[in-house]
Amino acid sequence: MGALSTYRLRLQRKRWRIRAFRKRRNLTPVSDRTEKIVSSDLIVVSTMRNERVRLPFFLQYYREMGIKHFLIIDNNSTDGTAEYLTAQPDVSLWSTNASYKRARFGMDWVNWILMRYCHGHWTLTVDPDEFFVYPFCDTRPLNALTDWLDASSIRTFSAMLLDMYPKGRIDEFTYESGQNPLDVACWFDAGNYTIQKNQRFGNLWIQGGPRARTFFKDDPQRAPALNKIPLVKWDRRYAYVSSTHHLLPRGLNLVYDEWGGEKASGLLLHTKFLSTFPEKAEEELKRRQHYAGSKEYKAYANGFADNPDLWCTWSERYMNWRQLEILGLMSKGNWA
Repeated sequence: MGALSTYRLRLQRKRWRIRAFRKRRNLTPVSDRTEKIVSSDLIVVSTMRNERVRLPFFLQYYREMGIKHFLIIDNNSTDGTAEYLTAQPDVSLWSTNASYKRARFGMDWVNWILMRYCHGHWTLTVDPDEFFVYPFCDTRPLNALTDWLDASSIRTFSAMLLDMYPKGRIDEFTYESGQNPLDVACWFDAGNYTIQKNQRFGNLWIQGGPRARTFFKDDPQRAPALNKIPLVKWDRRYAYVSSTHHLLPRGLNLVYDEWGGEKASGLLLHTKFLSTFPEKAEEELKRRQHYAGSKEYKAYANGFADNPDLWCTWSERYMNWRQLEILGLMSKGNWA
């Protein structure tokens, strides 16, 4: 990459950080417990709206993984999300009625929270329907992974988004609050993925899976991106560019090996497709606060109108992280 391109990326990073600083005015603290955060704490950052039904298991899952504090932005929920989170002793909560779209789909808010509270911390930025899986997660807490990353001078850790779904119509399986969503949505596509390198940012761009083959089969290049870099040893100079797909400085996106080996990586088990999804998709389609005029939610509405079933004869039932590594969807790399 030439000097001019490097300079332009530096200016872009500065722009995103300035935007985040300005957009902090959108956020009103509801329960600020950030004084409890200590230097060794692992932190989750999340933005959400109307996710009350998911929260009990979401918080339990990450607490058991070793997360010590949650920094959550609530975008005008009406289902009791804010009230539930306010009562949690390890949650700091901010609320906003501002436009999710005008905050770069929430990333200006996220970048501000990361800049202000996460400097020097390993931070996991996830949605409430995303469950992080990493090598040895069944026997080792998350700080075992971050200790190894620190010792290896690695600052970022990638995790492809793996769409999970039930066998049959998603509206046939009722999801109850507190339930493990993988008890319902336990199937995934083992293949059907395309990977290309984004030359400008240096990250990999991954597409495919059930959303590509079901909702974007006529134009797969419009399918949602599945590449994410959710786990970062945060520095206040960093900034996410587009969701957690890539960030700046550019070198943070080099989470893969170009010399024939494999770097350690994980997965985000994406449990969007539960019985709660059709109603939420309809709401988000009306709000039109998502990327490209909510084209993704338009595709969902059209695709689910006739038969909301993502299962096919090539679907695999989820068992554990070792299965995912055997399938080549994640890797333990040099971490043994």
